[in-house]
Amino acid sequence: MTEATPMTKVLVFGGITGWIGQMMVELCKKEGLEVIAASTRLQNREAVAKELDEVKPSHVLNSAGITGRPNIDWCEDHKPETIRTNVIGTLNLADLCYERGIHCTIYATGCIFKYDDAHPLGSGIGFVEESIPNFAESFYSETKGYMEQMLKCFPNCLILRVRMPISDDLFHRNFVTKIVKYERVVNIPNSMTVLSEMLPASLAMAKKGLKGVYNFTNPGVISHNEVLDLYTKYIDPTYHYTNFTVEEQAKVIKAGRSNNELDTTKLMADMPEGVVINDIKTACDLCFQRMKKNLEEIGWLPDNLPKEFVRPPKE
Repeated sequence: MTEATPMTKVLVFGGITGWIGQMMVELCKKEGLEVIAASTRLQNREAVAKELDEVKPSHVLNSAGITGRPNIDWCEDHKPETIRTNVIGTLNLADLCYERGIHCTIYATGCIFKYDDAHPLGSGIGFVEESIPNFAESFYSETKGYMEQMLKCFPNCLILRVRMPISDDLFHRNFVTKIVKYERVVNIPNSMTVLSEMLPASLAMAKKGLKGVYNFTNPGVISHNEVLDLYTKYIDPTYHYTNFTVEEQAKVIKAGRSNNELDTTKLMADMPEGVVINDIKTACDLCFQRMKKNLEEIGWLPDNLPKEFVRPPKE
């Protein structure tokens, strides 16, 4: 697999019900590509093999996996189910694609690191692709950390470390939607992924035949408060929020949460020509401008936001 295989037919795992998977199906259609949403479950190896042999894709995109509902705390109490999909299932797909010489893009996670002495908060020193995961305070992140080490062994795989994904709507999986609904939020700068910019980039990377691990976030960091201030500016001027510390947060969640900065030097150097990726603060501002327009079009704005997004007046 030294030459990039022309992208003629794409099979998307997670394309029927998955958030990113559905977006990738639509993106492929917009680009005029033949695309099929996979109907098999990753843990069913024989069924996945059969589907690969029947569809004969040139490229596979995988966004299927378990993150838990309403959040990753679910994984703490459902460890076998988490392993079945996130570990066994993902390895099944990588291996079956390898056997068939199929390029496989895996939307993984960058929530496998935390700020440490070598990568201090606010230093601008980000974790690189070769960095060994140092965060296992949630079972979800623990499985993703050792999964990446195994996936790197497959020379046909492009592994993208997505973090705190942001979309230009208020879909429940959107990082913005999650923190807007929280009673209190921590305020820590983090690397994040604005999907409207990064998902087209992932398709371009797959077309180019890139492989290996990439930090898949917009360059730079943005804090929770900065994100919520943009929400207040563009979506709901009456919105207000309260901060609390990581120590206080730990008392109300089962699993720890990853906070880190990822270095995007390799990503930007290898990015196919013509792909525009803005720094995270610019990307978020543009995303909220699109969100405002989208919410106006569906009638949620200016004054019809669902009640779960509306805060009582500040006392």
